[in-house]
Amino acid sequence: MPEQIASESIYKGRIFDVRIDTIREGDVEYKREIVAHRGSAVIVPVFDDGTVALVKQYRHAAEKYLLEIPAGGIEDGETFEMGARRELEEEIGVRATNIELLTEFYVSPGFLTEKMYVFLATGLTETTQNLEIDELIEIERITFSAAYDLIRSGGIEDAKTMVGLILAGATLGHAFSP
Repeated sequence: MPEQIASESIYKGRIFDVRIDTIREGDVEYKREIVAHRGSAVIVPVFDDGTVALVKQYRHAAEKYLLEIPAGGIEDGETFEMGARRELEEEIGVRATNIELLTEFYVSPGFLTEKMYVFLATGLTETTQNLEIDELIEIERITFSAAYDLIRSGGIEDAKTMVGLILAGATLGHAFSP
């Protein structure tokens, strides 16, 4: 295994930190810029009528509005399931009776430590949205069929949303076909 021989903190932020690590692998020494993130909970909320709740919000890095499944970073002391339940209520305004981990994956392991944990949430009961001040979102409920059409046509461009919808759909008997 390669050995980390040094690490220099470049930036400490609210959501992530940035550092430069020096690595030795055999006789080769190299540097890597790393964005350190605690990880995220991602939720596919499916209502009893079979619709899925998505959020539409402006994403400045993409410079456009994107349609996504709800997600958010993990707070101190939270498990990923706790974070998923919190984000579900904050963004969509529902609580889930059933929550099931579908998968976990690294977002971009070449430079980012963030791992996303994707949950399927069912048995939903409406409560109240509790958005943060900078969460300016619209909720859209659509069928799996409509979601798959959006994935195929480029209407859904977010990778976590594609992965979550395809896996949740398969779990619930709504297979995706390219």
